[in-house]
Amino acid sequence: MKRVVVGLSGGVDSSVTALLLKEQGYEVIGMFMRNWHDETVTISDDCPWIDDSNDALLIAQQLDIPFQVIDLSSEYKERIVDYMFDEYKNGRTPNPDVLCNREIKFDVFLKAALELGADYVATGHYCRKIKHPDGSFGLLSGKDPEKDQSYFLCQLSQDQLAKALFPIGELLKSEVREIAEQGGLHTADKKDSQGLCFVGKISLPTFLQQKLEPIKGEVIEIPENNQEFIKYESISPTIENVQLLAEPFSYTKDMGTVVASHQGAHYYTIGQRRGLHIGGRPKPSFVIGTDVNSNIVYSGQTDEHPGLNKYALKIENKDFHFVSNMFDINNLDNCTYSIRIRYRQALQQGSIHVKNDGIYILFKEKQRGITPGQFAAIYDGEELIASGVIAH
Repeated sequence: MKRVVVGLSGGVDSSVTALLLKEQGYEVIGMFMRNWHDETVTISDDCPWIDDSNDALLIAQQLDIPFQVIDLSSEYKERIVDYMFDEYKNGRTPNPDVLCNREIKFDVFLKAALELGADYVATGHYCRKIKHPDGSFGLLSGKDPEKDQSYFLCQLSQDQLAKALFPIGELLKSEVREIAEQGGLHTADKKDSQGLCFVGKISLPTFLQQKLEPIKGEVIEIPENNQEFIKYESISPTIENVQLLAEPFSYTKDMGTVVASHQGAHYYTIGQRRGLHIGGRPKPSFVIGTDVNSNIVYSGQTDEHPGLNKYALKIENKDFHFVSNMFDINNLDNCTYSIRIRYRQALQQGSIHVKNDGIYILFKEKQRGITPGQFAAIYDGEELIASGVIAH
């Protein structure tokens, strides 16, 4: 009998994952990851970890499977939290959920599971795994288009995929809840959690202030007719110009008008609307750029502002990763694929172009809020084949 350790989070998805695997004849062990100890930055009434841990224990008892809690807070701090602080400090916006899957769930957690004699680890992700004719593995999007979580697994390796199971990937969310209800699982009606994986919903400003001191600065609004945007619009969106189109806009203080103050440019991210506290403007304001060295936040009105919409992005060579063994850089060069630059974004058409200084993606249509530090995931049909950290 194959042994599988399920990452029981206390939610309905992982609960049904454990139920299905037991019904399929696996020897199932439930394990809850405790990744966080600081309650001061969590929003305590939104899925606090102790309630989730208790729910996970109750599910294990209902299913009559062994259960344990594993404390990975040290590894989580080192690999995820410290990384987040460094990225925000440098004016980039990290994606901790992608990193949590690569570094914690399918690395530290996986190793702990293997030490228990497990053949696999399983999670409640809405995605699917396939085996290619050459024996390698592929990662497919989940059957439920509203819940597909393949994006969060865009940094997994072949070794990690080989040991992973995703039992609910073929199901719709409604079907998962129906199975939970039919199985009498007490998490059947539990609402979905939000926030950092296995941590819960956090107050990001409070979280960041643990290491990043507030520094008062100015929010400067850049008008739509700025020369940077006029110059950009004069560049034809062609392959020959992809490097120019991916260049970040360059703002200076004298280009616009001071419209507000802020408590630190490192707290903000491109495309952000909430938390700007800009009043008296005709239309909603968005962050279109940050300068952490000068501690300036640049804003523009509406999400159609030209500073927020670009045709291309760049990924450094060192930050590009293949999930699939069926593709290499030569397969991608000058070819068109489906791409998303954030979770839940509809797939966008774009062509990949390999240059000496990095990999570029030229989109068919302008993309809003291309954000350094986030991940661009590349799909061939339903299969997620590669990904990379957005440089600019």
